[in-house]
Amino acid sequence: MDEKIEIQREDHVTHGAYTVALPNSGEQAELTWQAAGEARIADHTYVPDAMRGKGIAAELVKALVADAREKGFTVVPQCSYVDAAFRRHPEWADILAETES
Repeated sequence: MDEKIEIQREDHVTHGAYTVALPNSGEQAELTWQAAGEARIADHTYVPDAMRGKGIAAELVKALVADAREKGFTVVPQCSYVDAAFRRHPEWADILAETES
């Protein structure tokens, strides 16, 4: 991503989101999560078509990872995009939640 994006965080007890308002469109990119004990289930990532391919989704996942390390929660990558990001970044294994297979 060439330009700096500003990520907003919504953090409720049971759910939350990371969002980026997209200039001049009225749309936003988002990564949403649901609480599950000490873990957050990353369940959805969306970037509008006009803004895809610019690294916005990757920045949203990086914000989730940074918060997990800072706040001490783990992540269940239920969303296919977040799952793929965790597979590309084995250094994030320390915050990957244990799940039943």
